[in-house]
Amino acid sequence: MRMSRPFFRGFFAVLSLAFGAALLCAGQASSKTKPKANSEQSDTGGPDAKKGGKPSQLASYGDWGVFVAQGEKSKTCYALATPKERVPSGLQRDPAYVFIANRPGENVREEVSIIMGFPVKEGSSVRTEIGSSGFDFVAKGANAWIKNQAEEPHFVEVLKKGAKLTVKAPSLKGHVTTDSYSLAGLAQALDRVDKECP
Repeated sequence: MRMSRPFFRGFFAVLSLAFGAALLCAGQASSKTKPKANSEQSDTGGPDAKKGGKPSQLASYGDWGVFVAQGEKSKTCYALATPKERVPSGLQRDPAYVFIANRPGENVREEVSIIMGFPVKEGSSVRTEIGSSGFDFVAKGANAWIKNQAEEPHFVEVLKKGAKLTVKAPSLKGHVTTDSYSLAGLAQALDRVDKECP
């Protein structure tokens, strides 16, 4: 896996922001699903989890929320969504999220990260599909990002035009899971992200 150190740091910094926003999303979705304690939970907190400002939600567009957080040195804006469907439905795991972030202070735009909600089997890839297009992601623990960074802008463009994103991956225990995300409102959410963090 060839990931640059700045990218790796940025990924985990934004990851901590997503979990801050998760409380807001969980409040909105509490009538639909609630996280359960289980054997496939992941601990994605860490030293970066307490750094930076608390994220606040700016708006919602369809199934996507737009959040902003002011860090020590830079501002981060991102669009975030939770799955509409998780298969197998009876498998207990932590909440999952897809988020797309801008960090203008680091010249980062539309960085895609996925929180799987469970540790992915080591050496396995995460497969994402939007209509007839597919992209491979690499995983570290319960977190995933696009395998080929050069494809990331194209991946985001495909997302904006799509209706549904599916994310498939095997867990450490061998369960193959499929999470389905609605892409309704994503294009508008990313427009707002670009406006807040150009």
